[in-house]
Amino acid sequence: MKNRKATIRAVFGSNAGSAGAHNRRVIIDAIRVNKALSRAELARATKLTKQTVSNIIDELEQDGLVMPLKTIREGRGKPATPYTLASNGAFAIGLQIDRDVARLIVVNLTGDIMIRHSVKLDSVNPEEGFETLVDLIDAARAELEQMCCGASGRTAGLGVAMPGPFGKLAAMANGANDDAYSMAVWQRFPLVERLKERTGLDVSLQNDAAAATIAEKLMGNADSFRNVVCFYFGFGLGAGLIINGELYTGVDGNAGEIGLLKPVISSAETESLEHMASLASLCHAMGWNPSDDDLFSHITTALEEKNFVMERWLEQAASHLRWAAQGMHLMFAPEATILCATAPKPLIDRLVCMINEDMGRMANPSGTPFMMAGTADQWAVAIGAASEPISNSFSPRHSALVKS
Repeated sequence: MKNRKATIRAVFGSNAGSAGAHNRRVIIDAIRVNKALSRAELARATKLTKQTVSNIIDELEQDGLVMPLKTIREGRGKPATPYTLASNGAFAIGLQIDRDVARLIVVNLTGDIMIRHSVKLDSVNPEEGFETLVDLIDAARAELEQMCCGASGRTAGLGVAMPGPFGKLAAMANGANDDAYSMAVWQRFPLVERLKERTGLDVSLQNDAAAATIAEKLMGNADSFRNVVCFYFGFGLGAGLIINGELYTGVDGNAGEIGLLKPVISSAETESLEHMASLASLCHAMGWNPSDDDLFSHITTALEEKNFVMERWLEQAASHLRWAAQGMHLMFAPEATILCATAPKPLIDRLVCMINEDMGRMANPSGTPFMMAGTADQWAVAIGAASEPISNSFSPRHSALVKS
């Protein structure tokens, strides 16, 4: 259990009679963030009465969401029993849909990855690709049930992440373009409704940059900050915004679609940003197949050998990303600007180093460098997607304090 003199991170609860749902989430979140807390520590940290905390803990223990640890005696006071989250108290599925591939993650309540699978995906035929996704989800749920009996009844939902933009912005950006790169046909496909119907789960959708940003908040450098801009470098390019500790998604979930910007660096520039600074643009420059299973190895080798075409692409990509980061820096003044990716870490480290050249004068208010290297993990988007159902079910939301 944490030292009683240490600062406990927690959201405040409310002793108003209508705040029961909010307070339940507050207790779960405080235990999640601090790993283990006693009833007395929870009461002090959340500003809830001891009786309210005891009632909630009893309910959560009965529901299988928390469990007591070994009682600890400190000094002459009454022994304290710390409580921690029950890892198998709930589960969530995260699904990333990308060009040519789908990745699925199953996590438990404490964020442990239980299952991970990936399959090739038809990026231009959503009807056929949809059946591939359903088979993938069904197989994962059956596997989870074998691992933990009754898990199907404790699955909070299915979080889906895919390249944006969505809605009207997608129509404006893609026009009549139905190629695999834009995934426009998938953006028009009624994916959420169809998945709800076939799986019986609550389904949420967000863009891949937002999901990568959540993953960076959970397991990367964004954890220490409340105001962060995360650039997501994948086959496309996007940004996720964390404002006052919460993800900002904007209208139709399209906040951060910086890849659609067209930099005016010279009169010859006509392409959007993600066509000049993304894995897709790198593959185009190098003549690589984006769906090649050995793509990451090719990238790493080209970096090590200082391939001329690679070096030229790096200079151009870093220049474009620096321009975009300056704009975000000036608009939002974040505590940190982070570049996370579905790409090899050496590539991200090199880009960040080049982006930061001569940018010391624009260090972030927190004292961090202009750009920080974040998580470089091909599973990060799926992990971020899986966190959405957990967050929807168990994280504190101020809307819970408003009577309907």
